Amino acid sequence: MNLNASIQIAMRSLLMNKMRALLTMLGIIIGIGSVIAILTVGNALTGSINTSLSTFGANNITVSLQQRGQTRTFAGPPGLSQQTSTLKPTAKDLITPAMIDAMHRRFASSVEGVSLTNAVGSGKARAGRDYANVSLLGVSADYGLVNNVTLQRGRFLNDGDVKALRGVAVVSDHLVRTLFGGDLAGALGKEVKLSIGTQLYAFSVVGVYEYEQSALTVQQVADKETTTAVYIPVSTAQRLTGSTDGYASVMVMAKDVDPLAFADQLKAFFARYYVKNNDYTVTATAMQSITQQINTVMGNLSIAISVIAGISLLVGGIGVMNIMLVSVVERTREIGLRQAVGATPNNIRTQFIMESIVICLIGGFLGVVVGGLLGFFGSSLLGVPGLPTLGSIAIAAGFSVSIGLFFGYYPANRAARLNPIDALRSL
Repeated sequence: MNLNASIQIAMRSLLMNKMRALLTMLGIIIGIGSVIAILTVGNALTGSINTSLSTFGANNITVSLQQRGQTRTFAGPPGLSQQTSTLKPTAKDLITPAMIDAMHRRFASSVEGVSLTNAVGSGKARAGRDYANVSLLGVSADYGLVNNVTLQRGRFLNDGDVKALRGVAVVSDHLVRTLFGGDLAGALGKEVKLSIGTQLYAFSVVGVYEYEQSALTVQQVADKETTTAVYIPVSTAQRLTGSTDGYASVMVMAKDVDPLAFADQLKAFFARYYVKNNDYTVTATAMQSITQQINTVMGNLSIAISVIAGISLLVGGIGVMNIMLVSVVERTREIGLRQAVGATPNNIRTQFIMESIVICLIGGFLGVVVGGLLGFFGSSLLGVPGLPTLGSIAIAAGFSVSIGLFFGYYPANRAARLNPIDALRSL
């Protein structure tokens, strides 16, 4: 009996007991479906996080204060959780403009740009009865380059704006839609009024950037309540806040060098200024390093959850073994007849193993379909729709065949070892 004939016999046997076959497959469907769904959501979420992190720039390095005796930084890149220090840095602790200028001279060929920020506060931008939630942020001229800000109209802030402490601003397209009817070109040159706490500020719009919802932030319930940044010259922000001493963190964009290696060089360079500082030193973290850590954590989490979900595969395999044992008992006379007409024990064994494999393969296929649909639905709810990868489908197919072989061998071997005479005597 060849393999093709064994498969045909297995299919006929399953079709004769459709409901029993479906119930037998249920454990395999649930197990494979759970694993596929988890891997699909995990891969989609990991890809979305990587995309969000890439908006900070794959070559970006955050140089920030670190309190001595702690392993986390005082401040990090926008959008990432930050460690709050138990000490508040004073003027002598901050990274000064003189240090940044020295860094520029020392690594002139390796630095594409340096992003400096100074937060003023959050509030509302108003135009008549309309308003938009905003976060007022002072930035350097390189901020747009380093943080991959996409302009839709106008220009970004330049060195002239920073040196002259100009009252100009770059606003989001979301703010323009809310306050200026979506006329991006018409918004240029308009005055935008911001109420931050008890203070009222007015700035002239010189540019409009594209606002993108980050996967690292929670989606707002109402679009109107979305908070977007208004960028003003960092020098203007320092004048408003009175903080002109320096920065808790700066972001450096590397050029034509390995960011991970360059991060070590920057750390060593700035550490020289903190040799005599008993409270703080500096650390330098490359965005690539953060991305690698997140990928590792997400990968380990997906594997751990998949292993837990895979327990249902074990249950499904036991169900397959049970139903195959029942099938052997029910078809004892059939087995005797096959042996009587020349079927060898190996033919009998192959036939029942193939039935087990066919059950598991069909269950695995249905599990991939169910898991793919659940994974797509779940990832869509998170705003990052995704589909199963070829790798996960291949793994599911491999598991299905393995389960069929492992749990089908014992019943098949039992059938092959039946005595032909005893088998023929059975009713």
